[in-house]
Amino acid sequence: MIPPVRPAAASPPRLLVVDDHELVRLGLATLIAAEAAGGPAPEVLEACSLAQALHLYSVHGEGIALVLLDLHLPDAHGLSGLRTFLARFPRAPVVVLSGSSDPALMREAVAAGARDFLSKSSQLDEVLAYVRGLGHCGAARPAPADGRLVQTLDGERLRLTQRQAELLDCLLTGQSNREIAERVHLAEGTVKNHVSALLLLFGVRSRAQLISRLR
Repeated sequence: MIPPVRPAAASPPRLLVVDDHELVRLGLATLIAAEAAGGPAPEVLEACSLAQALHLYSVHGEGIALVLLDLHLPDAHGLSGLRTFLARFPRAPVVVLSGSSDPALMREAVAAGARDFLSKSSQLDEVLAYVRGLGHCGAARPAPADGRLVQTLDGERLRLTQRQAELLDCLLTGQSNREIAERVHLAEGTVKNHVSALLLLFGVRSRAQLISRLR
């Protein structure tokens, strides 16, 4: 009797960490491996420069579920690295890593095509929480949606990332930053930064003004 053919096990996702600090790359790789204990750990590819990152993505792009890209690299500074990366690979799932938590920079990064913006000023386990939320630690899950198109009452349409849409939903239900942080597993300070970026994106100065633009 011919034994039944069993489907091949799904390959664990690959993550590309692009940072010129070896300790950051090592720290993330170690945390991700520990998180996946008992299950298939994602393969973490490391790059210390934009050129190296572009090469790795050209080779492994189809299998890379997430790119964590630092904004300050030996061969790129500010948003130039992000723009160069997305110009070559427009559909790459790039999330910015930055030592800055400037809301204006967050807004520019998202406008340039970043899926989200994570600050390195907090602990690396916050970045791990984000990766975990996407299902890239342990067993692979479907990729997240690209985001949501939101229309204000005056007709303006804005494209939000998945994270921004999630936080906006929380804001519209009146949740505090602390409540949002507990719900989405982020540090309260990071939630505050995301909220500030949302206010900037909608051109308002307060939560009340934001709600009035949408309801």
